[in-house]
Amino acid sequence: MTTVQSMFFRVLWCACVALVGLSIQGCGGTRERLDPPDVLVAPYNTVQGDVLWAVVPLANESGASFVDTGMVSDALIAKIDEVRGIACLPLNRTLAAMRARGMRRVATPAEARQLAQTLGVDGLIVGTITAYNPYDPPTLGLKLALFAKNPGVDAPQLDPLRLQMSYTEFDRKLASAYLTKPVATVSEHLDGANHEVQMELQRYATGRHDPGGALGWKSLLKSMPLYTEFSAFVAVSRLIEQERLRVTRPVMEAASDESR
Repeated sequence: MTTVQSMFFRVLWCACVALVGLSIQGCGGTRERLDPPDVLVAPYNTVQGDVLWAVVPLANESGASFVDTGMVSDALIAKIDEVRGIACLPLNRTLAAMRARGMRRVATPAEARQLAQTLGVDGLIVGTITAYNPYDPPTLGLKLALFAKNPGVDAPQLDPLRLQMSYTEFDRKLASAYLTKPVATVSEHLDGANHEVQMELQRYATGRHDPGGALGWKSLLKSMPLYTEFSAFVAVSRLIEQERLRVTRPVMEAASDESR
C-alpha cells in the first residue's frame, strides 16, 4: 500500500469515528417531545378573580359497596381546580360546613342553596356515583348537578366579588339568589370497553402520561384512580360546555335583537 493510500484510509477512518461519535451524542442529547394536554377554560368574566365552586361529597348509588366516594369526590374537585378561571373549595371545607348545619347530605335544592350560602360560593355541585367497576376495563358513572346564583335576584351571575366575602357576612336573604333548579346537569356512563370512550381517553392522555411507557395511554385503563381522573375531566368538561351556552345565550339574544 502506498503512502498516499495509507493517508487516505487513515483520514477516512477518522471521519467515520467522528461521525459515529456525533450520532451517539445526538441520540443521547435528543430532548423528549412534550405535548400540551387539553385545558378547560371557564366561560365567565374573571377579571376580578376566579369564580368559586364547591362539591358536595358524592353519594354512592352504584350498587357496589367498595366505592371510595372520597377519592372520586377529590378527583372531581382536582379537575375543577384545573379549569382556568374556576377555583374549588377543598372537600373538608364543605364537610365542615355541612356538619355545622347538621346536614348529612344534600337532598333538595333548598338544602343546596343553604349550603352554598354558608360556603359563600358561586356554584355548588351535587352528584352521585351511578356505576363503579375498578377492574380492567374499568367503568365509572357520574351524575352531577350545578346550582349557581340567579342573576335576576340580588346577585350578579357567578359574581367573583363574592369570593372576597366570608360566609358570616352573607345576609340570609341571599339564599333566594341561588336558582331553585340546577343550571347544568351531567350524566355520564364511561365504560372502558367502549371504543368511543377509549378514543376520548387517548385524547385526554396526551400530555398526561409517559408515551415511552410499555402500555402508553392504555395505562390509564389499568389504574382506577387514573381512570377516575379521566372520568372527572369528562364530566367537568360537559358542565363547562353547558355553562358556556347558558352565559352566552343572553348576549347572543341581545345582539340578535339589536340587529333587527
